[in-house]
Amino acid sequence: MKISKKDALMWFEFFAMLPEDEELMANQQEIVYATFAQIEAAIDHRNAKLKKDIKNLKSLEQRTLYVGEESKFPQGCRSCLLGTGLSAIRKTNKCNIECKFCYNYGELDDIAPVGEGLWEIGGTKFYEKDLDLLLSIQQHPTGIAYVFLEPFMEIELYYPVIKKFSEAGIYQHLYTNGTLATEETLKELGASGLNEIRFNLGASNCSDKVIEMIATAKKYIAKVGIETPMTPEFFDAFFQKKAAILGTGLDFINCAELHLNPNNIDNYMGELMYIARRGYISPIWSRELTLKLMAIADTENWDLVVHDCSNDTKFARGLNVSGKAGMWFGASNYSCEFSRIPYTFFLPILRDEGFEFLTEEELPAAYRPLTI
Repeated sequence: MKISKKDALMWFEFFAMLPEDEELMANQQEIVYATFAQIEAAIDHRNAKLKKDIKNLKSLEQRTLYVGEESKFPQGCRSCLLGTGLSAIRKTNKCNIECKFCYNYGELDDIAPVGEGLWEIGGTKFYEKDLDLLLSIQQHPTGIAYVFLEPFMEIELYYPVIKKFSEAGIYQHLYTNGTLATEETLKELGASGLNEIRFNLGASNCSDKVIEMIATAKKYIAKVGIETPMTPEFFDAFFQKKAAILGTGLDFINCAELHLNPNNIDNYMGELMYIARRGYISPIWSRELTLKLMAIADTENWDLVVHDCSNDTKFARGLNVSGKAGMWFGASNYSCEFSRIPYTFFLPILRDEGFEFLTEEELPAAYRPLTI
């Protein structure tokens, strides 16, 4: 069904007014899915044009796109997309700043602690003394990542754990906003065996201090990069300080396509949004800005990798992780993060005169409102 933009808007305005507990009828669900397919097809068409501007666009085994030397493609992402997945290790339930794109926006003071002296690995709680047992029983992952929320809030707790996994030969990377990092703590992380560190430079709006810490990290840690949700704010701030950022000698920039959840979506009310494969909901400018950044990096031959960590990449990640875990054919953890579709947030793109569907057809009689 190639629903028209006019009909899609009419129906979505109606759906947005329904009580949250009211279920749609089957033909109404078809209208919703047809509308999403129309929007997504138009987005894919727009992005395809942007990709044509990237002369040396590369693919990592058809699972993601990037520009730059393959040797600088982050090993942590290889674990995620090609290896046995990326095992998340969680410890810190606090953060020192609040970003409007954060998936925990508005609830940072209410995040449950992992537990005194405990680490969460694979959904299980471990004491540091349990790690030898874990390593002796289970197959080692190709990579692990320290996430959730800001490790530098208590970074001294991480050193012995990093050392333990380093001795086991497991590749490790850590995420940080970088605002609490110091030369001493970065040096200790490197000495403990951390292989890779990723700075969310957008969290500090490309602050000079964090840029300095990126350069400092290169002295002690083998692979250093940026991983930030791609937003207009980050895009603008990056180019204001491009020379200083590229001068740090970093290895890669992971441009994450911003996807929204019930915590942060209100911060983007009014933006043009789409839903990818009925899974992640994203502002359409996020990947567009990534592709524009990649085109510039390619044209100017930056000495690093710029990685398009898009919703397509997340979809491939889910398939890889499920496949490596021996799950059934087609299994994936990629899904929508909303229990009910937030119809209101798709009204701006349906009302936008500059956004057009590729092809449109008249609605079949069974899918028209009774008033027609």
